[in-house]
Amino acid sequence: MHKLKVFLEMIKFEHTLFALPFAYLGAFLASGGIPSGLKLFWITLAMVGARTAAMSLNRLIDRHIDARNPRTAQRAIPAGQLNVVEVYSYTVLSFLLLGYSAYKLNLLALWLMPIAVFFLVLYSYTKRFTWACHFVLGISLGLAPAGAWIGVTGHWALTPILLGLGVVTWVAGFDIVYACQDVDFDRKEGLNSIPAIFGVQRGLEISAFLHVLAPLLFIAVGVVMSMSWLYYLGVGIAVFLLFRQHRIVSASDLSKVGVAFFNLNGYLSVMLFVFSVLDLIILH
Repeated sequence: MHKLKVFLEMIKFEHTLFALPFAYLGAFLASGGIPSGLKLFWITLAMVGARTAAMSLNRLIDRHIDARNPRTAQRAIPAGQLNVVEVYSYTVLSFLLLGYSAYKLNLLALWLMPIAVFFLVLYSYTKRFTWACHFVLGISLGLAPAGAWIGVTGHWALTPILLGLGVVTWVAGFDIVYACQDVDFDRKEGLNSIPAIFGVQRGLEISAFLHVLAPLLFIAVGVVMSMSWLYYLGVGIAVFLLFRQHRIVSASDLSKVGVAFFNLNGYLSVMLFVFSVLDLIILH
């Protein structure tokens, strides 16, 4: 149980909150209401498997870098709380869970699963050669609502593409803010991020631009799906949370990055999901 607790802390299991509401949102939109409990069950397991595998792999691949970074030196692998074999085992089991869940949803979900795995694996290497790493992370999470839509319907459509792009811009934006904490370390190690390459101030400006695009894409989802005022109220709350995020973080004061990254973004995904579901159930 202690090892499990350490593992869940290492992968920040509670941060599944960022992507899971958007995966559920993709499923609810695909159903035009409440999807079947069985579909939600397999979508949940697929999400848990995907995120657990991705985070475990990231910690494995970055373990030597983490050991040299004062901010991350106490993570489980550098600190010796978990060994490499244990974490590799968790990673393999998580990918198997993802694959089996995709199979139980439908064949198209299974056939497209390697695309998700590719981006989940690629992300951990991207900061070694490109500042576009934030967008690869965004794509990894943006595939969640698209995958859930396919899991329910078995086909593509415009809605999951728009919703996925909204998640990509949202995630890339807040990941840029998070990366501002490690600018000096990244530059010393030759690692790439938008703040490390272009500076913290420019990084925050790019993040703000992406966080203007994200609500526009969410609005486009509402238009395509003929959503009502409750959905747009949820988008309005998301806009407020994004605005708040950029008000409390500045190039001269990064002390509240944790609040911006964890709290506000967690609230955003939940609020948008809740108001979308209320719209689908009450007004459709």
